[in-house]
Amino acid sequence: MKIIVGMNGTTGVIYGIRLLQVLSGMKEIETHLVISRACEKTIGIETDFEVDEIKACATHVHSIDDIAACLASGSFLSDGMIVAPCSMKTLSALAHAYSDNLLTRAADVTLKERNRLVLMVRETPLHLGHLRNMVRVTEMGAIVMPPVPAFYHKPRTIEDIIDHTVGKALDLFRIEHNLYRRWAGIDG
Repeated sequence: MKIIVGMNGTTGVIYGIRLLQVLSGMKEIETHLVISRACEKTIGIETDFEVDEIKACATHVHSIDDIAACLASGSFLSDGMIVAPCSMKTLSALAHAYSDNLLTRAADVTLKERNRLVLMVRETPLHLGHLRNMVRVTEMGAIVMPPVPAFYHKPRTIEDIIDHTVGKALDLFRIEHNLYRRWAGIDG
């Protein structure tokens, strides 16, 4: 299985980092990472990780400026893409088919090839433009998945909350994991 992971500079880079950590432990999954320069700055602001540590989790790393990379073509076969986190700028670019870098081009290709595109959009509150862009990308085939915490699994740490969200994204690709306890009903 091949999964493209896009990370941009909005808050919440820990979701993309944790996603890459989990996927790197799965031998049957090949990851292709595209990370923006703004994301590299946000990593330094929000985490204690070094950018090179994060890149080392990916099978392949592509420069955001390399519009000739394999990911820019529909002939590159992948099982889909997750953008974690996804800024409103990237959401807007996708909603309007504007591909000015490899991250947005790879996501656009994912949509045109009718593959799964999961967008962990990060913003609050939302104005009408944000909501309309979410509707547009959903109509185009993307899945908008804001990292909204759940509490039925009784998280005890921030890591538990992050793992639940990452697990929900992996569920959308039918990738098995043990990142959270699934709801089994009130008596389960």
